Amino acid sequence: MTTSFPTRDSLRICFAHVAYALAETLQKRNTGISGFQVWDLDSLQARSDFDVLVISGLWNNDILATAPDLKFVQSIGAGYDQFPLDELRSRGIRLANASGVNKNAVSEHTFSLILSLTRHLKSGVRHQRDHFWRGMISEIPKREDELAGKTMGIVGMGAIGSRVAKIAKAFDMTVLATKRNPATAEGPADEVVTPDRVDELLSESDILVLTCSLNDQSRNLINHDSLSRMKPTAYLINMARGGCVDEPALIDALNNGVIAGAGLDVVSQEPLPDDNPLWNMDNVVLTPHTGGETQAYEDNVIDILLENVERLTSGRSDLYNQVL
Repeated sequence: MTTSFPTRDSLRICFAHVAYALAETLQKRNTGISGFQVWDLDSLQARSDFDVLVISGLWNNDILATAPDLKFVQSIGAGYDQFPLDELRSRGIRLANASGVNKNAVSEHTFSLILSLTRHLKSGVRHQRDHFWRGMISEIPKREDELAGKTMGIVGMGAIGSRVAKIAKAFDMTVLATKRNPATAEGPADEVVTPDRVDELLSESDILVLTCSLNDQSRNLINHDSLSRMKPTAYLINMARGGCVDEPALIDALNNGVIAGAGLDVVSQEPLPDDNPLWNMDNVVLTPHTGGETQAYEDNVIDILLENVERLTSGRSDLYNQVL
């Protein structure tokens, strides 16, 4: 079992990501801590000279066989369902996630999807491309809509959900939310209930936002039954994980007017297959899991990493955003 943690001057950190220049960002801080970057799994598995691994989507369980000195994994994202928790625990490898690292980006992206749907921005872009000046609409249900006075349901009142709630209140919306312990909710919701009362959100929400983690309780949370409980004028916004939604059920609901539309930053299979109907649905706004991307992302991750490195090198057992 790996127990001892190196000193700052001997610490070796591997950053593994396909796009984010994390090693370069660390170097600019002049911390005296060394790190190197790999951009793909093959390059990662060719290295064994690191104590700390900063990683997310590139994780593969085979890494454990090629990194005997690994002592700490810092996830680049908030999710950690890709990591084998029991095996990490048995090897004495610590794990922390980056919860909150992208709360600003994801909450702002949430409203970009909402406004794209309610303000018909998708058709507006198409009209601009076609040089078509759309006239005023007589039929009220087909017009753009306002958010003020609407009810938003937020499934998962963590860092992201709390900021979504804050923004929703600025739009003069009523906010209902779920959280395992409602007493710890930090966002300005009008009511926070436990997850077993999610049906109340389904029936009352004009916009239902998923910001929960993916686990046994949330997997396929949105399915044929739950969709049937929503208003036919409601929108579903999924900023959580694709596995939280039964995708065939959602496609069926969107095709048959069970709900009005969906804004999706995550899907069940990423990249989305070319033949998936979601690509071509007029009542869907789709982004390729970019809700958390921001020009500040690298710096935000390094902030969390350095906090945890400081704790580990000073002998503390508690981690910031500790998982293991």
